[in-house]
Amino acid sequence: MDGIDETDDIEVRDPVSAPDADGVARRTTRRFPLFTRDTARPEGGGRAAPGDALAARQWPIIVVLGIVALGLLVTALDVFRIGTILIGVGLLVGAVLRWLLPGVGMLAVRSRFTDIVTYTVLGTAIVLLALMAQPNPWLQIPFLKDTLHFTVSS
Repeated sequence: MDGIDETDDIEVRDPVSAPDADGVARRTTRRFPLFTRDTARPEGGGRAAPGDALAARQWPIIVVLGIVALGLLVTALDVFRIGTILIGVGLLVGAVLRWLLPGVGMLAVRSRFTDIVTYTVLGTAIVLLALMAQPNPWLQIPFLKDTLHFTVSS
């Protein structure tokens, strides 16, 4: 029973360290232990501002969500084209913020490259579809009409 009491006194400093014969934690493997005794902080979990300053840490996502919410409100007020353009512009603003800023809080979902590509592709697609929406499209792409005519007539 004394062996069990001795192992309780060993302090493991991080989840991938294991004690050696002297009880000093040393890194032996990159694998996590079988039984977790503590919860690691999420990546980027450090605070850049005081705990009550949510907007100071999360302002990029607040800006993007604000633009998208404004676009949804404008769309709900029956100004479809302007509202959907605002939604697409909100995503494009998110791509620019993700590209320029080192820390963007909850706007960072995946890797920087993947986030930028995703926000850019979705924002551009939404803006282009809003510009081409019927009736009276603001943007007309000639080869799309020919393509549609060819597929329907075949």
